Amino acid sequence: MSGGTDEGRPDRVDDAPEPEIRLVEGTASIDDLDRFLEAIRSIGEETGAVVQAFDADLVVSAAQLRRATRLAARAIARGEAVARDPAVEVLLYAAGRRQIDRALALGVSEGEVPIVAVVADFGAVSGAGRPTADLDAAVAAVSELVAPGKTLGAFDETAVRERYGVTDRELAATDGDLPDVVCERVALLDVEK
Repeated sequence: MSGGTDEGRPDRVDDAPEPEIRLVEGTASIDDLDRFLEAIRSIGEETGAVVQAFDADLVVSAAQLRRATRLAARAIARGEAVARDPAVEVLLYAAGRRQIDRALALGVSEGEVPIVAVVADFGAVSGAGRPTADLDAAVAAVSELVAPGKTLGAFDETAVRERYGVTDRELAATDGDLPDVVCERVALLDVEK
């Protein structure tokens, strides 16, 4: 049999469909974190989208979030996900951590905060248990929660280095820059399992 197993899971990762991913950037005024997170969760339920919001000061690039989302989808399709919720699995990969409590530090907090939200369609990802998402509706709903503001790439270097444990020595030993090191941490999370 080619391209799948009896359980409907792909034989190879290359056979696993990749989720369509959109990013919403801006600034949110979060007076009540629980209410904000409930609004994000409701958007996901109503649209079928996987929605995860991040503190934009700690996200180095769109590539970091896109890679994290693809790797989370792959882990789910393989039955290797740590989290039951695809949005939490995306958070784990973006943070480069397998511990949910440590990965949550990459999430949003109360106050006037720059955010970037991943909005993805995991409907074709085996094991995700999601319907095909209405990404246009999800992006529109998330956009109502944020005002235009900070864009990706304007991260807080000190906070990122602290969050990911990147040292001067490590940066000096690589041909890349801080975003390259962080993206490598996202990719290496599978190796650490």
